[in-house]
Amino acid sequence: MVLNTCEINNNQLLINKYQTIAMKDNVIHKVMLTVNHKDYTLQILPWVSLLDALRDRLNLTGTKKGCDHGQCGACTVLCDGKRILSCLTLAVMKNGSQITTIEGVAGPLELHPLQKAFIDHDAFQCGYCTPGQICSAIGMLQENKAATREEVQELMSGNLCRCGANSGIIDAIMEVKEQQS
Repeated sequence: MVLNTCEINNNQLLINKYQTIAMKDNVIHKVMLTVNHKDYTLQILPWVSLLDALRDRLNLTGTKKGCDHGQCGACTVLCDGKRILSCLTLAVMKNGSQITTIEGVAGPLELHPLQKAFIDHDAFQCGYCTPGQICSAIGMLQENKAATREEVQELMSGNLCRCGANSGIIDAIMEVKEQQS
């Protein structure tokens, strides 16, 4: 779909109009988040997704915008230790929460074991889905629900890899799972 200049200008005018109304009506919300162990206070409109707040306001661009409909898992982050789709989550809903993005999973001097395993198992090709895959895998391992390879595959099925690195991704997760046992 191609938009002409008039459509783009009209859309921008509409966005500006709603932003002006929102500011006049005091619907800008103060949201406090702890992201990767740092405290942030954001002034945001109520319809800003957590994904957009992370990428556009905090400049944490490791979390990817894939489908923006919760179907691909590229936007997966950890919220209070549980994996969530940040594109489907309004930032105001997570006021006071602890968020971990791919930028926060590694230690100061060393990669997270899953990051190492992804490298060892060549579990990425283009790398676009990798941040969401790793965050989802960390959350899945913390849930401790998967006992077999098939269960890991099922619990990771919401994270799509369009390049076909799925077997390497599952191999990497299984290696870390076995190390944790």
